[in-house]
Amino acid sequence: MKILMLNPPFMPKFSRQSRSPCVTKGGTFYYPYYLAYATGNLEKNGFRVKLIDAVADDWSRERVMRFVDNYEPDLVVVDTSTPSIYNDVEIASEIKKLGVKHVSLVGTHPSRVPNETLKLSENIDSICRDEYDNTVVELAKVVEIGKGIDSVKGITYRQGKRIFSTENAQLIKNLDDLPFVSEVYKKHLNIEKYFYASLMWPQITILTARGCPFSCSFCPIPFKGSYRYRSPENVAEEFEYIENEFPQVKEVMIEDDTFPVLKDRTNKLCDLLIKNKSPLKWSCNARVDTPLETLFKMKKAKCRLMCVGFESPAQDILDNIHKKTTKQLQLNFMGRAKTAGILVNGCYILGLPGDTEETIKETIEFAKEINADTSQFYPLMVYPGTEAYEWAKKNKYLKTEDYSKWITEDGMHTTTVSRPDLPVEKLIKMCNGARKEYYIRKGYIASKIVQSIKNPNEFARNVKSMKTFSKHLLKSSKK
Repeated sequence: MKILMLNPPFMPKFSRQSRSPCVTKGGTFYYPYYLAYATGNLEKNGFRVKLIDAVADDWSRERVMRFVDNYEPDLVVVDTSTPSIYNDVEIASEIKKLGVKHVSLVGTHPSRVPNETLKLSENIDSICRDEYDNTVVELAKVVEIGKGIDSVKGITYRQGKRIFSTENAQLIKNLDDLPFVSEVYKKHLNIEKYFYASLMWPQITILTARGCPFSCSFCPIPFKGSYRYRSPENVAEEFEYIENEFPQVKEVMIEDDTFPVLKDRTNKLCDLLIKNKSPLKWSCNARVDTPLETLFKMKKAKCRLMCVGFESPAQDILDNIHKKTTKQLQLNFMGRAKTAGILVNGCYILGLPGDTEETIKETIEFAKEINADTSQFYPLMVYPGTEAYEWAKKNKYLKTEDYSKWITEDGMHTTTVSRPDLPVEKLIKMCNGARKEYYIRKGYIASKIVQSIKNPNEFARNVKSMKTFSKHLLKSSKK
């Protein structure tokens, strides 16, 4: 039996795996890491699998169809996202028409609205909901023997004209059971095609945990409310694998939704990396409650940068989105990060519930006060299944429910939330203005020049990201 795991063609450099799927202004292009983990799990269970990232490889629909026609897979699993869902369903439908036994969709979007998604095309057989590593294995087993798929937990499927859902699959308890995703990359992908604007290139993205113990209202990540993690020994072993098998890699991105959430585990992993004398620099997502002791340990273990969601300095807005932080905690954290010598990529969302033009201006000034190495300013983007989406829909702030409008014509971030006091056009203009205000500052530019002179690797990163980002700064300044 042959299986195809497909990140389907859409727009050049479109990242489905991003929390806000789009073509980024800074050039960041994500690995299809969840698809890769599932690929590794299928291979571990004895299946013959091909993982194709058609976006990274710049494959057209026609080339995908030629590949499917020649490879003749029995099962095709297609990754999806909210902005690309119509495109992805069309491609999956065309694949089914080539005579493939079973075509299934995966991703956060179809997991949140499975019935709605299956109704887009009668040629889609099923959806593997939520954490699908084990679900696709069980699906592959029943497809191989021609057994009914109603025995597979965690799927929504079509039977005639009716749609059924089985009970949810159990979340994976022992993440050490999964293969290293870096092994899957080595076999199936070209790592030099992926880029993260805040990181040194080339980089490799891994997960050391899944889920998040926090529940920010806007966040569409899977497995919210759960938090499971790999053992420090298992993660350290993968670092050794990357060091040995990818000598060109300059950095590892730990893409956990929040990495240093458990102090003891974080310290133990750092101790192992230090003991092993791992040469790999690494970055992670973090929250502002990370203590100084842990930051010092992370720095000693070669942590280079943390991506941190500040969002807003206004307490009522932070409370509205269940962020569980304060302005003072954010300021204190930034002081600790600078003391420890770890760079920060700060993220801010404009147009959150409670935001006004005035509070947005305060957020922009606050970002300049924080003065992170890099900062991102997004308009509020709401996705099916999130509290923010329900808030926007209930208050009739959704400008459209056409998912293709979740991005611009060229694939960039936009918002479909339009409030009487903050219409879409004004919010986008303020986001563009925030980027210009932040990056076109004499002090900021001078600091990047000094950083680039002192560290050749940072110079290469700064040049590569600014080549792309400056085009958007100039474009927005003309509007």
